Amino acid sequence: MLLALLMVLALTVSAYAQEAPRQITVLFTHDLHSHLLPAMDENGCSYGGYAELKTAIDTEKAAHPDALYVDGGDFSIGSLFQVSFRSSAVELRAMGLLGVDATTFGNHEYDYGPEGLADMLNVAADSGDILPAIVETNFLPPEDAAEVLDAFERCGVAPYKLLERGGVCYAIVSAFGIDAADCSPTAGMVLEDAASAVQSAVDAACKECKASFGQEPVVICLSHSGTKDGDGEDVELAKNVNGIDLIISGHTHTTLAQPIVENGTYIVSSGEYAKNLGEITLNLEADGSVSLANYKLIPINDSIPPDPTLSAQIQKYKAEVERDYLSLFGLKFDQTLVQNPYRFDSVDEVYATQHESTLCNVFSDAYKWAVEKTTGEGVDVALTATGVIRETLPRGGVTVSDVFTAASLGNGASDVPGGALLSVWLTGKDLKNVLEVDASVQPIMAEAQIFCSGVEYSLNQDRMIFNKVDRAMLCRPDGTQEPIADDQLYRVVTGTYVGSMLGSVKEKSFGLLSVTPRDRDGNPIDMTRLTDYIVLNKDGSELKEWYAISDYLQSMGGTMDAKYSAPDGRKQVYASLSPVKMLQNANRFTIIALVVILVIIAVPILIVRGVRRKHRRKAQAASL
Repeated sequence: MLLALLMVLALTVSAYAQEAPRQITVLFTHDLHSHLLPAMDENGCSYGGYAELKTAIDTEKAAHPDALYVDGGDFSIGSLFQVSFRSSAVELRAMGLLGVDATTFGNHEYDYGPEGLADMLNVAADSGDILPAIVETNFLPPEDAAEVLDAFERCGVAPYKLLERGGVCYAIVSAFGIDAADCSPTAGMVLEDAASAVQSAVDAACKECKASFGQEPVVICLSHSGTKDGDGEDVELAKNVNGIDLIISGHTHTTLAQPIVENGTYIVSSGEYAKNLGEITLNLEADGSVSLANYKLIPINDSIPPDPTLSAQIQKYKAEVERDYLSLFGLKFDQTLVQNPYRFDSVDEVYATQHESTLCNVFSDAYKWAVEKTTGEGVDVALTATGVIRETLPRGGVTVSDVFTAASLGNGASDVPGGALLSVWLTGKDLKNVLEVDASVQPIMAEAQIFCSGVEYSLNQDRMIFNKVDRAMLCRPDGTQEPIADDQLYRVVTGTYVGSMLGSVKEKSFGLLSVTPRDRDGNPIDMTRLTDYIVLNKDGSELKEWYAISDYLQSMGGTMDAKYSAPDGRKQVYASLSPVKMLQNANRFTIIALVVILVIIAVPILIVRGVRRKHRRKAQAASL
């Protein structure tokens, strides 16, 4: 009986072992954007930080020793550490210290152009540090880009990578999305169709894995394409490529509480700036498919103790930034510029609706103030856009680091990193078109929301598209207002990144609006030479966007100006179907629409009346 019981027990255990699927765990991040240090949100709460992230990673790897850690790109551009991108490759080397097994390039890795990317890769290779494997599948250098191709080879950048962990073969591929390519106009790369390129890479990786390891791999795609509201380029990628088990979805800064499942592929996102460490555990089924065992997002905040070794290294990087960059401006990394008692919009809130934002008022006012101070000439309008607002300004002490993080996008023409301010001229007609972009394009492209200094306008969300602005006035320093004259030139200041996008207004508005930057004499500017119009300081250096904001905050004497405690009415957004409001200051788009509507109404009436006349004539003829 004892022998029989032991045999039954052995068979039961054996059967259970055969039924229980093998599991794998993948840790993931994306869109880290140089956030090596913790940041403060709009409420003054801390989040992120590589040292805190490292502690969380180590904790999860202790529980899952064979876990893989991968990243979805945009690891650079977003804090003061980005100024060391070309000179010491701080971000990539720090990712090696985090233990990232594989990453890819996002659009911001190309912000310094192909030469800047090559410099970063070469510096990283020369450092001798452990670096992540880098995968780039469909956004590749042209054949004549020898410098970039050599740098790719030195750092082992390849269309796919095979990694082995715990006896499991992983095939790592990447995808670069169409929108990401549109956001990297200086990349100098060739975008191949993502679906076909990724499918080819998956097929080649699977073939090599079977030959080398005798097994089908787990296929992970590090995608810089994104999702939005459960849809997007990564969902389409999953539909059109077979064999992908997991997509790490970056670029859109999405946070997915649960994976999206499409064509047997799990799509996951953990949010930007190391706010969360993503973790997914998958069952490896007998038929080669995967199923979800567990998924969680681990918040990274000050409740997690920082890793001391990585903390010490980040302090060294910080000292390097102060020595090599901030010393040029006479500032320190953690120097407090102003005390801010007010709660400003978060970036998500800036994106969410059309509205006047006190945060963005600070930025546009700072640009106008700084250029007038630097050049001694008046500025009619200064503007910024949602797409370049990278972080809010926190309550409490606002530091140099906070300001740079908030205004970290873009680059100038000099070797000194950081977006610069441009001074160009627009006709009154084009200036109105800029305001109409804010009113009409923003609902379909949130990045296009505009925030201005020097102008007051209102927009009716119920009006005809491209005629939603029903009132626009210039605001002069003495408080007076004056109409915007269509044929007059106005001096307009903005950042290099927004300035480079002005020429694309026609495309974004389906060819119905256009904005032509001009010189002071009214001649159209060659957009390839836009940087010729960067505002220069007296010593010939560029007036940086972040420095303009910092200098403006310092001028407040220690406390944020009370005028930023609430909106001042410079942008009024409302909805009204009142005929008066709908037709006030109607332009050609509304007039054309009205004519079309009247024709649509009139034609059936005329047809009916014609038919009735015809019937009357027939009736009269019959009676005769």
